[in-house]
Amino acid sequence: MPPAPYAPPTYAGPGYPPPGHPPYPVFVPPPLAPNGQPLASFTDRLLAWLIDTAVATLLGVVLLFPVFIWLWFRMFTEMVAANPDGTLPQPDPVTMMTDFFVPVLLAEAGLVVVLLVFYWFYHVEYARRTGQTLGKRLLKIRIIPVDPSAVLTRGMLGRRWLVEFGAGSLVPFLHYVDGLWQLWDKPWQQCLHDKFAATVVVKVAP
Repeated sequence: MPPAPYAPPTYAGPGYPPPGHPPYPVFVPPPLAPNGQPLASFTDRLLAWLIDTAVATLLGVVLLFPVFIWLWFRMFTEMVAANPDGTLPQPDPVTMMTDFFVPVLLAEAGLVVVLLVFYWFYHVEYARRTGQTLGKRLLKIRIIPVDPSAVLTRGMLGRRWLVEFGAGSLVPFLHYVDGLWQLWDKPWQQCLHDKFAATVVVKVAP
C-alpha cells in the first residue's frame, strides 16, 4: 500500500499556540503617564512614603523627647520632695493632671502643628525644585503634572499637601483610603491627593 501523502499540521485559527500547548506569555506594556513616562509602582511609592515618614518621625522624636524628659523630671522631683515633717507627699491626681498630663498633651498638639509646617516645607517647597522628596529621590520617582505642557507649581503641591496631610490628619481613615486609591485608579494610578492636584507620579531614568 503506498504511503499516505504528507499533510502539514493545521492550527485552529491564525494564532498561536497549537491546541494542547500552553499559551505563550504576552507582553503587557507598563502603564504610562500622559507624557509617555512609566508610572511609579505602588511599591516604589510606598517605600518612598516610608522613608519620608521616617524623616518626619525622627524630627518629632528630636523635638518632643527633651520636653517629655523635662516634664517627667519635674514631676518626679515634686513627688520625692519631703514635707516639712519629713514624710513624703501623697500623689495628688489633680496635681499630676495639671502638672504633667496637660503639658504633655499641649506639647503633642504643638508637635502636630510643627510637623504640619515641616510637611509643608518638605513636600511643597523642597519638592517644588525637582518634584522629589528624599524618599522619591532614592526610589527614583517624581511628581509631574497630568498636563504634559504644564509646570509643577507650588499650588499643585499645596493641594497635594492639603489632602494628604491637612485633611488626612483630621478625617479618620482618609490617609489610608488616599494612599490605597492608586491600586484601582485608572488610567494613571493616582492617589486622591494626585487627583485633587492634577498630578501623577512617574518613574525616572536611573
